[in-house]
Amino acid sequence: MSVPESRYRVQGMKCGGCIAKATDALSKLPGYVAAEFDLKTGTAVVKGDVNPQAVAQALTDAGYPARPVA
Repeated sequence: MSVPESRYRVQGMKCGGCIAKATDALSKLPGYVAAEFDLKTGTAVVKGDVNPQAVAQALTDAGYPARPVA
């Protein structure tokens, strides 16, 4: 069985420290499995059965404004 994925546009992430902070924020969400961030394109792929709005809010609260993308 494959793990669901959702994609996000994320602003303000510039380094590995940003990735660590964002990953820590996401790890607290129910259903979270993993995340991959692309600093060049400002995108994230979040794996797990998570609420997209909760992911966007967690990233925004961590200092990285985010929104789901189709």
